[in-house]
Amino acid sequence: MWDAGDKNATIAAWVLNDVYSYVPSGFNRIGATNGTGDYLDAASGDAIPSRPNAAIENYTNGRVSLNNNPDPYWGASYAGIRRANIFLRNIDRVPGKAEVIKYWKSEARFLRALFYFELLKRYGGVPLIGDTLFRPSDNLQIPRNTFEQTLNYIVSECDAIKDSMRLETDAAAYPDNEWGRAAKGAALALKVRAYLYGASPLFNGGGLETSPERKALTGYPSYDATRWQKVVDAVAELKALNYYTLTGVTFQQTFTTKKNKDVIFAKQSGNNTQIETNNAPMGYAAPTASNGWTSPTQDLVDAFPMNNGLAITEAGSGYSAANPYANRDPRLNLTIFYNGQRWLSRIIETFEGGRDKPGGIAVQTRTGYYARKFMADFTNNTTYTNQSHNFALFRYAEVLLANAEALNELGRTEDAVAEVITVRRRAGIAAGANNRFGIRAAGAATQDYVRELIRNERRIELAFEEHRFWDLRRWKLAGQVLNGPVYGMKITKQANGTFTYEKFVANTLRFSDRLYHLPIPYDETARNLALIQNEGW
Repeated sequence: MWDAGDKNATIAAWVLNDVYSYVPSGFNRIGATNGTGDYLDAASGDAIPSRPNAAIENYTNGRVSLNNNPDPYWGASYAGIRRANIFLRNIDRVPGKAEVIKYWKSEARFLRALFYFELLKRYGGVPLIGDTLFRPSDNLQIPRNTFEQTLNYIVSECDAIKDSMRLETDAAAYPDNEWGRAAKGAALALKVRAYLYGASPLFNGGGLETSPERKALTGYPSYDATRWQKVVDAVAELKALNYYTLTGVTFQQTFTTKKNKDVIFAKQSGNNTQIETNNAPMGYAAPTASNGWTSPTQDLVDAFPMNNGLAITEAGSGYSAANPYANRDPRLNLTIFYNGQRWLSRIIETFEGGRDKPGGIAVQTRTGYYARKFMADFTNNTTYTNQSHNFALFRYAEVLLANAEALNELGRTEDAVAEVITVRRRAGIAAGANNRFGIRAAGAATQDYVRELIRNERRIELAFEEHRFWDLRRWKLAGQVLNGPVYGMKITKQANGTFTYEKFVANTLRFSDRLYHLPIPYDETARNLALIQNEGW
């Protein structure tokens, strides 16, 4: 394989593509294979699974254990790391074009750093093995590195490779047929996210561990406000590429157009109808039969403001409980299926006894809603057609919100507001007479107010993109938000054709502090006695 016979580096390219295959896709990936499970957000309070006894609910019913973790990802991460190391060890023996080989090496190192970040956010510090390729005869009793060492390694890899990666603005180096490979922006976006997590309350000296050793494994032992500045500096570096923007790409196009300037790095896949058939309302017959596997909560629906940017609870918002979906943030229509919306040339019926909530069958909405995020516009179609469904791991909108969060924590409140306004403008929220897009005037927009604004903006802009589950943990809010009821909406159709709406408890969530960090799988600690298990497991 790794020899001069691979004259066009064809086989080497296949090996690199195999490394890419270990990048997680967020589409219905929890608890089943091939995208037939649940969204991770179904354990974040923003949704619950429509299917009974779904594995994702182990996170919210207290049943996670060493051997029963719906999303362990330890083995997959290290498998990807090993394959990246195999590629890096051998690629120089292949007579490919020097420039292409340079790009490929940086891609492999980026993917390796990404896999380490996937481990870091789940477990904290993990064993860093560098370029080592272990053999069965080697000593495999390898201790965990600290959180700080692991984060520093990820950032150092991003810095080491960033100038060897394809540049988004270089059409010759990054032609359309190479789109989807990691470019410079991907490394910079990973750096932003790593620093964001490191600066966040759980990791920035706020760990709940009772032993100093475990606290150092799962976060920084003490708080340092300057860690927020590292986020801001990393965002400035990404912005200096002068490529990524929210201008010229709508919210919906972000998820249905393979190449656009909001998406920085995405898991590639062929065009398909999988998202629609898995998650659209279940009341359609073949050939558009859909499974309706995800039930968004009323809590998420209520988080979307009105189209004037005001929260539904704010005076002057215009919200009507009798007409709750009218004049809302345009992102609501593109994220949630609700009663009265049009889809596939008919009106969605999630009222009691409606075609999409008929009762009497096991799988249907448990909340009065279905998940619509990531889908193309099939409002007036009679069937689904194959669509681009690449899962975006890094988006420019997320980078802007990370910057807003860091700026606000540094006391630069109005600079933070400016980033939120950029996101809201693209979303289609009205600017208002004061051009603040529903945000309080300067002076009234205190640091605490802006902090909650940013957190809610992340919730609605990034819904179902695997952020809320981790955001609640890094903010140390999971114990508060994920203990107690989540709600749905019971909708009743009256004889005159109008509807009444009644909020009800759809599920009750449970969260214990040990769930701030996931358990290292039992078989890993059994094989490697040097691994220290996370506290509580």
